[in-house]
Amino acid sequence: MVDVSRVQKELTECNRDREVSGVSIALHDGANISHLTGTIAGPADSPYEGGTFVIDIRLPGGYPFEPPKMQFVTKVWHPNISSQNGAICLDILKDQWSPALTLKTALLSLQALLSSPAPDDPQDAVVAQQYLRDYPTFAATARYWTEAFAKSTSTGMEEKVQKLVEMGFPEDLVRSTLNSVDGDENMALEKLCSG
Repeated sequence: MVDVSRVQKELTECNRDREVSGVSIALHDGANISHLTGTIAGPADSPYEGGTFVIDIRLPGGYPFEPPKMQFVTKVWHPNISSQNGAICLDILKDQWSPALTLKTALLSLQALLSSPAPDDPQDAVVAQQYLRDYPTFAATARYWTEAFAKSTSTGMEEKVQKLVEMGFPEDLVRSTLNSVDGDENMALEKLCSG
């Protein structure tokens, strides 16, 4: 059983200084304490600078004695993060987890991982090879993916609403869906199509 009081305390602590730390956590659906959504600001002086990366966080019944299960929702080009499904290769999310660690320290570790990839222990071998053999192309691709997937597009919310309404979806449903995915038009379309 998840330690609810600890998780609530961690949420408060994490969100207290989000402007400084660049990380925050919220309940995924507003109710379930074991399903959370984290956000990480892309670190300065990295190809991810200026991006906001969304992390799906699931707390196992044994949390904090078992590590949280984290996965990038935002697509990211990085040797230690799957470009296909967002799976993360980071020791503290596996065998190096300790109950002394918190959700905030895990998100800060992910933020540090964005700054300092470990291509010798990759999650995505293709990205790792590119990082090692052709760093300029890696950095350009990572910057492009950050622009494409981790930054608010120049298209305003009203334009996104209009496009989705023109596809035949009701406006109120479009607005609520866009709000639930922080304005990500592709994720909203996916949710709308899946019912």
